[in-house]
Amino acid sequence: MNCPLEAGENAELLLDYCNRKLDPRVSSILEGHLAICPSCREFARNQQAVWETLEQWEATPVSADFDRRLYARIEQDIGFWQRLMKPLGPARLRWNPLAAAAACAVLLMAGVMVDRHPSAPVVQPAKDMAQVEPVQPEQVERALDAMDMLSEFSHRVKDSTDAKM
Repeated sequence: MNCPLEAGENAELLLDYCNRKLDPRVSSILEGHLAICPSCREFARNQQAVWETLEQWEATPVSADFDRRLYARIEQDIGFWQRLMKPLGPARLRWNPLAAAAACAVLLMAGVMVDRHPSAPVVQPAKDMAQVEPVQPEQVERALDAMDMLSEFSHRVKDSTDAKM
């Protein structure tokens, strides 16, 4: 058997062994490996200690009035939007900095949206413009050969006219 810790993908096999979720046949094979592999044996020992500790742990009991206190606290807690939208009574007319900041943010966003420049129009190519067509490599080679031949021809014509003068 390959070492589950070294293989990486079989590390869950050790966890299942410690949780006692393995098939008895696979468990006996793994126990044979644990007898010869110190790192897997140490891992299994540590995991079994964790599981034993969790089995012994007992949660503290919840008080009898826990639900009542929880619901009272939920009712006391006012959410962000409720605080923001809370109407100002005539008796308590005061400045709400949170509402003012929200109003400024809305106005700023509206100004940015209005001030945006329209995007450039899409330009369609004119119908009389040259169109690019795909070219095969052989066509390119022939065109380059023809250009070389024309260049050589123009040099010879130029040399012959210079010689006559």
